[in-house]
Amino acid sequence: MDRPDALPPPPTEAPLIAAPDGACDTHVHMLADKSEFPLWQGRVENPAPGIPFEDWLNQYRNHLAQMGCSRGVIVHSILYGTDNSVTVAALDRLGDGFRGIGLLPDDASEADLDQFAEWNMAGVRLNYVHGGVLSWDGVQAMAPKLAARNLHVQMLMHAHLHIEDLETQVARLPVDVCFDHIGWPDLSLGVAHPGIQTLCRLLAEGKAWVKLSGLYRLCDAPYDTADAIVAALVAANPQRCLWGSDWPHIMLNGAEMPRAACLLDAFHRVVTDTKTRHRILVDNPAQLYGF
Repeated sequence: MDRPDALPPPPTEAPLIAAPDGACDTHVHMLADKSEFPLWQGRVENPAPGIPFEDWLNQYRNHLAQMGCSRGVIVHSILYGTDNSVTVAALDRLGDGFRGIGLLPDDASEADLDQFAEWNMAGVRLNYVHGGVLSWDGVQAMAPKLAARNLHVQMLMHAHLHIEDLETQVARLPVDVCFDHIGWPDLSLGVAHPGIQTLCRLLAEGKAWVKLSGLYRLCDAPYDTADAIVAALVAANPQRCLWGSDWPHIMLNGAEMPRAACLLDAFHRVVTDTKTRHRILVDNPAQLYGF
């Protein structure tokens, strides 16, 4: 079966306001030419063609420099399945100030988890929307083993569909849970929707984290349609919010290719207090990822 190729991202430009010293982009993916690292057979697209691993690394470094970030979290892409080698290679090259979020299957062994931690991974990702290689039951069974290795769970779900059912179980897990892309809600339902209120409650109680990322997947630039929900999440608990660009913006699924600077501008538009910006961009990532 032929798969479409992802689009290459536009060159990163400087945002209106640079991130503060020590800032972290907590959500990017690392790619390579399809000849360099094995791709997962179940993937829905291929990496953008003709861009080798070294070029992706250089583009990523330029992206960070333009944004004003000196730290990063590389989230392993499902394009590569449970073969985490492209992410591990990037972490090895980038060194201090960078952590990974990787993929593990339900039946990962103790040895697998030990190796995972040695790779400088900070957590394991669960896609509750599209499925993949790890299930919610698998996460619950794995959670004590993750906790023993100081690893957490990063989770993609739809707040308006899933979070009310998951709330009790999430609160009971012995590990931190971080939700991607502001909970990927239906923005038309608004802040008052029970799913958003549940997510806010989990944040307020210190039972979860949320990434203020992926806005371009939910609305068009300048992404102000998401402002009210972003503001509500920050108000619920600014100490549990993170920011990420989702660079290089793969698996668009009809969304418009964003410019990363516009995404940081959208964050600054909503979060206007300097101390809160520093908390979200610098202090919170340092706490969750151990910088």
